[in-house]
Amino acid sequence: MTGRFAGRVAFVTGGSKGIGKGIVELFAEEGAKVAFIDLNEESLSATTSELKEKGYDVYSKVANVTDAAQVEGAIKEAYEVFGSIDILVNNAGVIRDNLLFKMTDSDWQTVMDVHLKGSFNSARAAQKYMVEQKYGRIINISSTSALGNRGQANYAAAKAGLQGFTKTLAIELGRYGITANSVAPGFIETEMTKETAARIGIPFEQLIQASVSQIPVGRSGKPADIANAVAFFADEKSSFVNGQVIYVAGGPKN
Repeated sequence: MTGRFAGRVAFVTGGSKGIGKGIVELFAEEGAKVAFIDLNEESLSATTSELKEKGYDVYSKVANVTDAAQVEGAIKEAYEVFGSIDILVNNAGVIRDNLLFKMTDSDWQTVMDVHLKGSFNSARAAQKYMVEQKYGRIINISSTSALGNRGQANYAAAKAGLQGFTKTLAIELGRYGITANSVAPGFIETEMTKETAARIGIPFEQLIQASVSQIPVGRSGKPADIANAVAFFADEKSSFVNGQVIYVAGGPKN
């Protein structure tokens, strides 16, 4: 297998649809062996079959990122199957949007657990293998919501937290040849943004049009746009790029 990531092993959380699937596909197309986990058994199975039919070397497992033992087990199995863990992408995410006064304890905790605890569980499990081999790339998926977004006090706090988490990993792990960076997507057409349209009671097309009207490049984002940014951070040649956040949103965000 040839490609930018030939001989590398990538592990992606929440890899069976949306942005996660786009990332898994790009790594597979560029020669990596790819392992991914997801809670949704149906979409996991469908994506796995799709990739195997194309001849890609993949490993997948139903696992919950909030359960440290499940994550450690899946990463260990991927290591045993493929022989290394070179790239980790913490992509698994959920939304429980609501205005602060309507937000429940469960809305808050679920989002914190999946994004922050999930990324912590995965990074802690993967870094053992990366430190041993003196090589690794950790990429955490944040969001433009980290800068604040109405109805997303939980999600914004979690996605901002991931940026602090990323920068700390960069400082701690750099000496072992491991970099940690973050990609912060803007509006991307996925199941999650369809959920947002349903929540606010408008057709998905209308949400896309409203979003595009605010995006300087005049189009909405696709999972492949995020996958390309992830691939930049994951590249062997990006070893001097560490602790950075790149906003992939069709315009400047700060």
